[in-house]
Amino acid sequence: MAKDGYTSAFSERYPSAEMKYLFSPEKKFRTWRKLWIALAEAEQELGLDITDEQIEELKAHADDVNYEAAEEREKVVRHDVMSHVYAYGLQCPAAKGIIHLGATSCYVGDNTDVIIMTEGLRLIRKELLNAIDKLAAFADQYRSLPTLAFTHYQAAQPTTVGKRATLWLNDLMLDLADVEYVLSTMKLLGCKGTTGTQASFMELFNGDHEKCKALDKKIAEKMGFDACVPVSGQTYSRKYDSRVLAMLAGIAQSAHKFSNDIRLLQHMKEIEEPFEKTQIGSSAMAYKRNPMRSERMASLANYLMSDSMNPQITAATQWFERTLDDSANRRISVSEAFLAADSILQLYINISDGLVVYPKVIEAHLMAELPFMATENIMMDAVKAGGDRQELHERIRELSMEAGRVVKEEGKPNDLLDRIAADPMFTSLGVTRDSLASVLNPADYVGRAPEQVTEYLNEVVRPVLDANKDLLGEKADINV
Repeated sequence: MAKDGYTSAFSERYPSAEMKYLFSPEKKFRTWRKLWIALAEAEQELGLDITDEQIEELKAHADDVNYEAAEEREKVVRHDVMSHVYAYGLQCPAAKGIIHLGATSCYVGDNTDVIIMTEGLRLIRKELLNAIDKLAAFADQYRSLPTLAFTHYQAAQPTTVGKRATLWLNDLMLDLADVEYVLSTMKLLGCKGTTGTQASFMELFNGDHEKCKALDKKIAEKMGFDACVPVSGQTYSRKYDSRVLAMLAGIAQSAHKFSNDIRLLQHMKEIEEPFEKTQIGSSAMAYKRNPMRSERMASLANYLMSDSMNPQITAATQWFERTLDDSANRRISVSEAFLAADSILQLYINISDGLVVYPKVIEAHLMAELPFMATENIMMDAVKAGGDRQELHERIRELSMEAGRVVKEEGKPNDLLDRIAADPMFTSLGVTRDSLASVLNPADYVGRAPEQVTEYLNEVVRPVLDANKDLLGEKADINV
């Protein structure tokens, strides 16, 4: 591989081969030829003088694109579409005169963009489903394992590892619903002409409005779509791009939140992302196990979220029926958004399929904080034994402050229960150290977390996974 020129990281490192192919020149220019064939077939079916032989000639060269001829021609005419029309014509001399008949450049450009984005969304949908599947299995496995929960990143009432995973899972389910909605709205531009009026086709079809309408319908059907956009200028509304990238940025938001949580958990040594036997965590510190996958996910998510601004600006600044200041930006921003989203989901599948849980560390962290959380139960039991609720509350508050100071200032273990068991106010009510131990069962403090996991998986997640069983089972190998 040549090393003397710029190459994109999206070409060499991060995305899947499948997504990279979708945004390759090969996919683009083969799709152009399929669209020219669909146009010729539709025009023939609507009565134009196009022969079967001409269409067969076009089909015979649909995939063997003569790139060199197109590239040489583009140096002369400075127009990519007309260069490929010319190159196709060299291969199809009998059909040369009917290639691109009545169309403008956006016929192949915009329709191809919609086709590729639609196929890209289907791939994103499949990857989302696989990430959801892996994460659902993880949530189910650890639905009852108590863990310290955090609000404001301060110790809070316990939850379970599985319940926390459903929060990540629910974000992905929201993203899946958004992908499916956007997919349901994808329509081809069709063949609208230079300003969207179909004037050239009115000329070709001798003023027949119905044939002009039928042309769009036939092209859509031949290319696997239900319909074309109802109105347009020369291009489809650039808000379509904005809508698609906003949805992809939503996936980035979900992934970034997940990656943050995993990195924090790995810092606490409670849960780790996969780490291969020969993987090096640091060039200097041989002992380190850096959360490289999660960090990469966050990095790509930051890029994708910022990239979603590009089509918003483009959509906002188009003039009238079209301007060409969208072209260079769209070539980069749309393709790289899909490549980034694909890269993120490949990481998500890989990480969620290989998460390592350390229950003993989780238990130790929880037990260090549980005495504070158990104080309400301790107080209620003491009230039942005849104590004054207000006096008990104040004394527990004082003892909690003393125990907290010892933990923070002296680095000693939490001795709150020992302090309560030794305090005359509590000993007079029959409270002992042994009786206090009975309130330290973590499972008593997780509320309905295990049941919530089971209900969420059974009622929300599994029906979706069951309906898409044929798409599941994907493994994601991280390239670097």
